[in-house]
Amino acid sequence: MTATRRADIAGHSVTRRMYAIEQLRAEKKVRRLTQLLLGLAGYGVSITLLVESSLGASSWNILAEGVALHSGLTFGRATNIIAVVVLLFWIPLRELPGLGTVLNVVLVGTAADLAAVALPTPTTLPQQLLCYGVGLVMLTWFDAVYLGARFGPGPRDGLMTGAVRVTGRPIWMVRTGIEVVVLTIGWILGGTVGLGTVLIAVVMGPFVQLFLRVTTVRLAGDRQVEDTGDVPAPKIS
Repeated sequence: MTATRRADIAGHSVTRRMYAIEQLRAEKKVRRLTQLLLGLAGYGVSITLLVESSLGASSWNILAEGVALHSGLTFGRATNIIAVVVLLFWIPLRELPGLGTVLNVVLVGTAADLAAVALPTPTTLPQQLLCYGVGLVMLTWFDAVYLGARFGPGPRDGLMTGAVRVTGRPIWMVRTGIEVVVLTIGWILGGTVGLGTVLIAVVMGPFVQLFLRVTTVRLAGDRQVEDTGDVPAPKIS
């Protein structure tokens, strides 16, 4: 039994992996596109909420902060550049890009910069805790929302879905491992690490795996995969 099938069978549901043209031709386009855009915008806003809370941002945000410190780029632009670099790691994983991949690179960092201008900075501990709590829930929820639209993962999530497929390990395990590695690199570059950062690294994988059970849009061919296993697919929940 292949690692791909082990990952599929271990999951609660199985969906098809689709090339970009298949993603665009698949049914429920309006719902999926709306979900994709909402998910990416919400994800970008959540990043800013976590950073502004000063209680600890996600590991990828720590990395972007470290890169921004050394390059003079804005936080949002550093986020977008990291996304492009991460795409190179898709090659050995043979991950499939899509519309969601492209829009992730463009929209997440842009939404983060816009939110930084529009949202007030918390000045008291209760405000910081509220900002962090909302940001954490939004980060995990909107990550699952855009992934569930089935237009392909963003660069960072593509590492997760590709590694899940190749290794046969569950999402929570793979995602946590990636978060820890990225967090370490960001800390070395000077990114600010807080207790909240550690919490995000620990809960990100399990929360996304849980939310994907609700947010994943089911398509016509998924039932055939579940019944016959004819089409290899990454485990999503």
